[in-house]
Amino acid sequence: MVEFEQAKDKIMMGAERRSMVMTDDIKESTAYHEAGHAIIGRLVPEHDPVYKVSIIPRGRALGVTMYLPEQDRISMNRQHLESMVSSLYGGRLAEELIYGKDKVSTGASNDIERATDIARKMVTQWGFSDKLGPLLYAEEEGEVFLGRSVTQTKHMSDDTAKLIDDEIRQIIDRNYARARQILEENMDIMHAMKDALMKYETIDAGQIDDLMERKEVIREPAGWGEVSKPVEQPEEAPKAEAKPDAEAEKQADAEPAKSESADKESE
Repeated sequence: MVEFEQAKDKIMMGAERRSMVMTDDIKESTAYHEAGHAIIGRLVPEHDPVYKVSIIPRGRALGVTMYLPEQDRISMNRQHLESMVSSLYGGRLAEELIYGKDKVSTGASNDIERATDIARKMVTQWGFSDKLGPLLYAEEEGEVFLGRSVTQTKHMSDDTAKLIDDEIRQIIDRNYARARQILEENMDIMHAMKDALMKYETIDAGQIDDLMERKEVIREPAGWGEVSKPVEQPEEAPKAEAKPDAEAEKQADAEPAKSESADKESE
């Protein structure tokens, strides 16, 4: 069962980089970062359930918060998309609340990129802007050469472009503020989740449930500690005693007879 969980995590989260050395300071900041994602993901509406949180480096990431949808999502509504934006900023906000603005790391760069992309698509492709309405404002992606921005025909006014930027900014600011408020109200949970991650490195849904209910985490994650156990070597089967060959037995019986006859001849 443990091997099955490891295989599933490798597919979903990427291969572990156990060879990468992380200092305690980096581990702690990563633990706070991932705790911020997890707490926001648990407390905003219509967000996918938090499946597992880990501070074991995987791929290019120092840590990962994995969500597991309860069902296949064919489409997404506005509330779910905004909840995704909020949870993406949870990591950066956690660092800011703990260490201050001047100590925020670059670890949130991918989170910012993804959140901005969601907000932009909400405005320009999916019609979730009240001011711009259900119109397509996204640029054509057919051209692939570097000079495409110069040669493409401009299809929106400067005022419309500014309005798009303003609408994107509003979505980001609104969800950034919501995420900050949630973390400020749950600082005790964030500290407790950081401690659990520093101890176990990976926490599962059961532990996250305990932490969100402000319970002490006394149970280990499923399969924790079993990975490092040495592999038991199979016991050697008892060796069967070699039975003397029938031909050898005949020769052994014949040898004394020969010696007796030799003695008689010598007499």
